[in-house]
Amino acid sequence: MYHYKEYRRGDNSPLFYFVDQMADMNIEKRVAQLVEEKLTELPGVFVVDIKMLPNHKLIILLDGDDGIGVGDCAKVSRYVGFKLEEENVIEEAYNLEVSSPGIDTPLTLVRQYAKNIGRDLSVKTKEGAKREGELLSVTEDSIVINEIIKAGVKGRKAETAEATIPLSDIAEAKVLISFK
Repeated sequence: MYHYKEYRRGDNSPLFYFVDQMADMNIEKRVAQLVEEKLTELPGVFVVDIKMLPNHKLIILLDGDDGIGVGDCAKVSRYVGFKLEEENVIEEAYNLEVSSPGIDTPLTLVRQYAKNIGRDLSVKTKEGAKREGELLSVTEDSIVINEIIKAGVKGRKAETAEATIPLSDIAEAKVLISFK
């Protein structure tokens, strides 16, 4: 005689989490396609990130070579929202947020670095070092900053030197805000 015991998987099971994560990846992939369709009408605007959060909040971060306005974000939001509803891509209620990355959001794309040439950056390397300086140039695999080298003697002025930092060595880079 065989005994059958029913095993139920709860919301915290690894399988549920994996399936849920895969669904979010498919949503993000479709949203990326929709955003790219709309961006053909908005030259100079590009996608920074697309995330579907567990609380059913869909976040689309856009930027532009010359900045991005509220109007461009609204156009993308209306287009993507309409298409998602039309195709019923997301079955449950969700919030759609389309915006530019905040000033405290780390730079992640070469295009973001390029638009910030001439501005001061704070760069944290993967080894944990913190470097600061004016962004001078960008290539596909590195940035060059005019690094501020703090003087060891109190009262002496800090010096600067050009430093090349491979993008692969950067853990985080943020634009420094100056109130001068």
